[in-house]
Formats: sequence, C-alpha cells, structure tokens
Amino acid sequence: MDPTVLGGRLASALVAPLLKKLFRSEGPGAGLVDKPVRLCALVSFRGEKRTLSEQDVRKLAEWLVAQAVESPGEPPFPPDEQIAVTDTLARRLLALGDLDMDDVQAVRLGHRELARKLHYAAPAPDGLSADSCHFLDHTTDWACLNILEFFTRRSTFVARTLVEQARAQAELIAKVDELITRTPRPDARDTAFERRYLPFVAECHNHITIYGIDLRDSPDRWPLEVAYLTLEATTDREPDRAAEPGEGPPARTGRMPADETLDKDPRVLLRGDAGSGKTTLVQWLAVSAARKGLYIPYVLPLRTLIRTGPLPAPAAFLSAVGCPLSPPDGWTERVLTAGRALVLVDGLDEIPAADRHGTRDWLRALIHAYPGNRWLLTTRPTAVRADWLSQEGFRELSLAPMGRAEVTTFVHRWHEAARAPEYEQRLLDSLRTKRDLARLATNPLMCGLICALHRERRGYLPTGRKELYDAALSMLLSRRDLERGMGAAEGPELGEAAQLELLQRLAYALVLSGRNEMTLTTAERIVESALPTLAPAAGKQDASDILRVLLLRSGVLRRPAEDVMDFVHRTFQDYLGARYAVEEGHLDVLTGHADDTQWEDVIRMAVAHARPHERVSVLKELLAGDTPRLTLLALACLEHATALAPAVRMEVEGRAAALIPPRTTGAARELAEAGPLVLELLPGPEGLTDEEALGVTVTASVLGSEEPDGALAVLRRFRDHPDHDVRRQLAGTWHRFGAEEYAVEVLDHLDRSDLFLTCEAPAQVAALARMRPWPDLAFEGPHSAEDIVAAVPEPGTVTTLGILRNPRLTELGALRRFTSLNQLTIFECPDATGLERMRPLPLTELVILSSVADLTGLRALPSLTLLSVVQELPGAGLTDALPTEAPLGFLFLGRHSTDTTGLRGLAHWDRLHTLSLGPLTTELTAADWREVAELPGLTSLYLNASIIRDLPASIGCMPELPGVEVLRIRSMDGTEHLAPLASRLPGLHTVILGNRPGHFFPLSDFQPLFPDADLALDPD
Repeated sequence: MDPTVLGGRLASALVAPLLKKLFRSEGPGAGLVDKPVRLCALVSFRGEKRTLSEQDVRKLAEWLVAQAVESPGEPPFPPDEQIAVTDTLARRLLALGDLDMDDVQAVRLGHRELARKLHYAAPAPDGLSADSCHFLDHTTDWACLNILEFFTRRSTFVARTLVEQARAQAELIAKVDELITRTPRPDARDTAFERRYLPFVAECHNHITIYGIDLRDSPDRWPLEVAYLTLEATTDREPDRAAEPGEGPPARTGRMPADETLDKDPRVLLRGDAGSGKTTLVQWLAVSAARKGLYIPYVLPLRTLIRTGPLPAPAAFLSAVGCPLSPPDGWTERVLTAGRALVLVDGLDEIPAADRHGTRDWLRALIHAYPGNRWLLTTRPTAVRADWLSQEGFRELSLAPMGRAEVTTFVHRWHEAARAPEYEQRLLDSLRTKRDLARLATNPLMCGLICALHRERRGYLPTGRKELYDAALSMLLSRRDLERGMGAAEGPELGEAAQLELLQRLAYALVLSGRNEMTLTTAERIVESALPTLAPAAGKQDASDILRVLLLRSGVLRRPAEDVMDFVHRTFQDYLGARYAVEEGHLDVLTGHADDTQWEDVIRMAVAHARPHERVSVLKELLAGDTPRLTLLALACLEHATALAPAVRMEVEGRAAALIPPRTTGAARELAEAGPLVLELLPGPEGLTDEEALGVTVTASVLGSEEPDGALAVLRRFRDHPDHDVRRQLAGTWHRFGAEEYAVEVLDHLDRSDLFLTCEAPAQVAALARMRPWPDLAFEGPHSAEDIVAAVPEPGTVTTLGILRNPRLTELGALRRFTSLNQLTIFECPDATGLERMRPLPLTELVILSSVADLTGLRALPSLTLLSVVQELPGAGLTDALPTEAPLGFLFLGRHSTDTTGLRGLAHWDRLHTLSLGPLTTELTAADWREVAELPGLTSLYLNASIIRDLPASIGCMPELPGVEVLRIRSMDGTEHLAPLASRLPGLHTVILGNRPGHFFPLSDFQPLFPDADLALDPD
C-alpha cells in the first residue's frame, strides 16, 4: 500500500485525536520533573490506571482499517485478509507498551525507526499478500508520525530542548503530506503506459491489406472493424473442402467461431491455407483485446522476429516488432506474471524449418515461466506435423473455408468499407451464377482480390476472367510473400514461371484422371519428370524438396491428408490443366470429353488460353455435337474468346438464340436439362416479353434444386416484374431454396396483388413472420390453428386463407384473429370442427374440398356468398344444413353432399346465380330439379360429366331451364350423352367443356349439339 493512497484515505485531522487515546492525558510525575517519562507509563492500556483496554485498541485498529477499505478507489488489499490485517495492526499498537524508551528518545528516533521497532515487535503472519504487508507497514509508519506529533504537543514535554525539533517535525509532516499526494503507486506507471499502448495496438492493427495486386483507383487498406467477419475453426484434422456443384454441403462437425477459440482453450495452434484469414484473425483478436482491456495483446509475427536475431525475451517483445512506445522496466514480465497477456504468434510456416524447433523451445520456455496467459500460434497446414505442441497443452484447430453466407457477408462489408455499395449486388450475382468464381471465393484473400478487381473495373470482372486467375496466381506464387517482406523461401528457389510449369502438369494429370486428389508419390513422379525442362538451377533440385516448397509456400496446393495432395480451389486445377492442354496441343482430348459436365470449365479455360484458330476448332467441335447443352457450352466459351472469326461467333450465337430465352414453359424445362451452365447465360428481365420472362424464371426454378445459389441470383432479378404469371412462378418455387434467404431476396419484394403464398416447412412458417404482410396465404402440412395464427405477425391483414393436408387442424376458433378474412379453403383436414366460431368474421367464401369432422356449424355463417362442400350434409333438406341467412350466389355440392338432402330447399336461396354439381352418387329427382327451376337468378350451371354419363335418370328428370346461359361440363369423354341435356337448355350462349384426363375431343365434335352457343375449352 502506498502512502499516497493511505494519506488520501485517512486524513490527519480526523485520525490524530483517535491515536491520542492510546496515551493517558496525564501521568504520575510527568509534568513535575525535568526527566522524560517512559512510554510504558504513558500508554493508556498498561498499569493500574487504565483508560483503554486491549479490546479498545483492537477496535481502534478495526476503525483505521475499515476507513481505508471503505474509501473510494481500489481496495488496498484482498478482502479476505481484512481480519488478519486488523489483528496485526492492533498487535503493533499494543507493542508501544513494551518499548524501553522515553518520549524524548522516541522523537529523536524518528517515526520510521519507531515504526520499524513496532514491525519487529509484531510482524505480519506468514501467507499474507504483498499488498496487505505493504498496507500494514505504511499504516504503522504513518501512525508513528502522528504519535510523535502528539508527543511534541504535550504540555509536559521539555519545551526548552524541543522547540526547534517540534518546528522541524511540523515542517516534516507538511512535507510528507505533500509527498504523499504527489508520489504515485508502484504500478501507476504501468497503468499509464497501458493507456497509451492499448489504443496504439487497436489503431495499428485495425486495417486489412491485400498484397500482390496493382490497384490504380482503389485503396489498398480497409478498416478491419468494418470488413472483418467471423470465420469458423474446425477440430477436424483434415481441412474442409468446398462442395462441388450438385453435392450437398460438407459436414460441419466440431466447428466454432474462430475468434472464440481462446475463450475455451487458452492455448491454440491454428492451421489454415494461404489467404484463409489467419493473420486477419490475429489482428482482430488484438484489436478486440485492446479495446476491451481485459488482456494485453502482443502481436508477434515470426517472419519479423526471426530477422532480428534470437527470438526475444518478454522485455523485448515491443522493440522486436518495431513498436515506438517504451514500456516501464519490467512491465511485460509483470503482465505475463499476472496472467494478463494475449500472445499472438503469427506465421510459423513463414520461417525456415531449422528455426521452428527453436521457436517451439522458445514458446515452451515462455509458457512454463509465465503460466496462466492465452497463446495463439498460426501456421499453414503442412508446416509442422500433427500434435506438434500437444505436450504443451495446445489444441489444434483449422480454419474452415467460407460458406455462401460468409462470402455474402464479406462482400457486403468489403464494399461498405470501400464505400462502393453500387458494385456489391452485381458481384454477388456473378458469384452465384458463375460456378468457377464461386469455387474461387472460399477465403478472405480470394474474396478480397475479387472484390478489389471488380471495383477497379467499375463493376465488371476481367473479360473471360483469365485476367483474374492470372492475377490470383501471380499474387499467390510470388508477389504476396515479397511485398509482405518475407525472405527467400526455404529450400529450392523457384520463380513464378517454374512454379506455373510444375503446377499445370499436376493439374492436367488430375483433369485426365477425373479426380481432385493424387498421392504425394504420384505428384513427385510428375515433378521429377518435369525437372529437365526447367532452368538449370531448378532442374538440379530434388523433386520431393520442390514439391514440399510448392505445398508450403505456393498457396495453390495443399495436403488434406498425410499422403494426399490437391489444389486449394478446383478452379485453379481446371485453369492450369487447360493451360497445359493448350500448350501441348491436346484440344481434341478436351473436346472428346465435352459430354462430361466435369470438363465444362476446363474447355472454357482452354478457349481462353487458345489461339484464334484453335478456338474455332473447339467451338466447331461443340456445335457438331448438336445438343442443347453443347450449344450452350459453346455460347459460354464466347466470353473467353477475345479474338474469334466473326462467322463462327455468329453461328454460335444464332444456334443459341433458338434456345435462350425460352418462350414456353415446355421449352424452359427442356433448357434446364442442359444443367447449371444455363444459369449464367439466362438474360433479363430487361428486353424480354412476359412469356420469355416466365420461361427464364421456370428454367431457373427447375435448376434451383441442383444449383440454388445461381438459380436464386437469376430469380432475384425478376422480383419486381409486374406480370402475374411471373410473380406466381416466383412465389410457387419457394420450396426449392433456403426459406429465409429466398424470403429476403425474392418473396418480400413481390407485388402481392392476386398472389397466393403457400407455407409448408417450419422454416417457411418462421420466415413468414419476418416478411411484409401477405393478404393471401395457404398453410400446407401439420400446423395447429394456433400455430397458423402465431406465424402471421399482422393477422388483421389476411383476407384469403387456405389450410391444406393438415391432420392437426381441429378447433377453428383460433382463426377468428384473422379479422379481415373473407375467403377460407379447407382441404384434407379431417378433424376440423367449430365452423360456428367463424361467425364474427366477414367470411364470404368457404370452400371445403374434403370431409371434415363437423359441418353443423355451417348454419351459423350468415355472410357467405360462395360455398363448396363435398361430404354428406346433415338434415332432411338443404335448409337444415346450409346458412339460410346467407346471400349465396355460388353453390357447389360434391360427391356425397346430396345423399340425404337431395336439392330440397334449394329455392330458398333466390340470389343463387351459379349452381355446380360435382360427381354425385345419387340420382336427382324431378322434385330436385323443380327447386333448380324456381331459382330466379340462375344463369350458370356447372356439371361433372359423370352425372350425365352415370346418372341418366337425373338428366331425364331435368325440366327446361331457359334462364341458364352458361353451361360448364368437366371430365368429358365423348358426345353421346349430351343430346338430352342440350334440348333442356335453350338459352345457352356459352358452353365450356373440359376433357377427361387421357381423352381429347375437338370442339368441332360438340358444335352440332349447341349450334347457337360459343364453345370453349375449360382452362383448368
């Protein structure tokens, strides 16, 4: 405890009178003789004439300690040691009675020496913390100062000899008080330095830089806090791979947010491929720690440390990395000793292998000397073996490739940081529809490269994307390490051209084998066979050493398993394999595999590398296949053909124009059979007719199950299209995509006019709650009425509701919260009851297309104008079952509806204008038809052909109905049964006929039966 803090906590003016109680106000002979009196005679808790007990002294010590603890600011010592501190202070005060000196001697001795004697008389107990001992010593020192001041003020003190001493003592007290207020605590300098160091770290590392590309109009640094996104780390030893087109997503087991790994394991060895975000994660952890202030971050890039000589001791951490701030002596050691450090050691792979063992020894020494801190070490996967630091308690994790959601987030934040939002959506669409780009953008480095080049070219990626791949390879193979200040690679030195030669041979071997991986033994043989063709310096190297350098430093190859090698991106394999095929004149090999979809990107890249006459040969071979897919592949190749004979280009475009855009639904479905390649060729919506726009959306919808990202990017472009058929297609294909994403990207932007939205899966129901209100909804599947209502955030906006194939639907009363509901359809909900509970709703249309548990509630619905039922109605007549108060205008009675009621009572609904009779199981009688004839406003009669065909007596009983003007007949399978019907409807002017499935009869066959009516086919 420092005197400054103690003096701030205990003011002399308040405490001095309390300390005065330790001594008697008078003593025998104390004022009568000229000889000083012994201290043991002055104290008030000794001798016969006590005024203060030992318990009182302890209370005084308790008060002093309590005042120090309760004062504002940091506690002077740990709370659990307060009793021990109090006991020790009391014993020291009681020791005053045992000192063999007088008051004059005490004054001459001085307060510090007096305090030392009390310290030896009553030392602090073992186990007391350093802060508590510090507090006790300074409290004793300070109390002795006030005691001596008390002695000098006693009236019995020998004033003649002590006047000057008293003046000096008063001056001393004043100086000590001033010193107390000015002298900082021992650790105050540490705190002051940390107030400067932490903001420096946060500012120094709060940026992202892409090395190895040339940007004219774009910044090369972006704020880290804006562009950073949380990556995932996996506990699997083998790094995850990105899913190939058509495959499901890779397993995501043992994953966690990478920036939370140190919260669970204080020691982590993090592996990741080139550009996977290791250094960016180190920066983020440093910035986060600096801002929170819980840990002191030390960012230690090994490539920097290794150049300065031996790896630094803690005292040299800051100077070794070029930090301009000078810490107090011993500061880093004190931070590490207290367990407050976050040590971030970056780039184990960036130092020679010979230095890595020394690095491990350095880390071991630090960890053993300073336990309790947090440690992170990063490296590329192949730099050190598995379990390299397991004995030191390090957990090994690998950074996982970015998924689609992470890529989208990265692109958004990158453009936000670069202040270029106008380019964001165009790039996202390209990443979704162009599969080779999507394969490339699986880590922050490649995403950042694509974003930067896209912005540099004002929203366009390099033509044919060859320039993009060239830039990426140049960055990874040479420029990035050079511009980051790394020295020469360990082992054989290979230039960019030599690396490309070896890599393209490896890639072509993989392409020919139809695989994405090869054994290291096979790769060494390929490298060895290529060495004689390289420059002499490289050609004399050992193949295994060269392959090891490529795996470690190229950033293009990786080792996913112990004896396996592959390319970090399939795009690089296809690009480099095509490059080698063109150099070796193997274009016929490529076109010979054109029917294999796995060769599509290789062929397209070959066109990019080929000379003009070679491109003509490739494109003609594709057109000669004369299939839609090969024609479209040729069209896709044009993007990569910078120079091409005009006649060939026109032929390709002309052949493809017959396929794209599709002009009918059938053509759209046939086009989708060409595969995901189609998605990046689909146009629109600008310049398309409504029919063509519908065809494009149908094609993309069909491909949604196979390539959801690309299909979604196409459909998203049509979300503002006004055509009803296009909007209906967009709403109806929801089930092929992720519910939440499709809702956000497409559905929530659609014009809702005359548009139904159907929710089936729980994810769709959940997404519905986050969209703008949909007035027309349908729920299919097992959802209770309460769940349906809860899924709609604004129930009062729903006007039309369909509930389909729902075995969980029972009591309908919960639907009353849809206060604006006027149309309700129920299909295959066998346990539905409680129709009478719907009475308060403005329900005008009720369609029940299958049997429900209870129809008795129908009579309670007075506002219905349209009603459809198919099951047997209760009662003896229709007025017993249907709502007599309802102004019905349309009534459909299905298969069993009239089994017991017939049409008795139908004439009650004199507003009925349309009567529809489904396939009935009982004959209609003459009495039934009289009910129909008595309807004054009946103008339309809809019949299922089974009534005419299977119930001839029903038609025989039909009277003449001159008021019927529209006749609609479904499921026709001939003309032979219609003659009796035609004669009974003399007023017909419109006849709508629907053929039975599997049968087709031209309208001309029916025209003689209805010579005065217009005939039409039923559109349904």
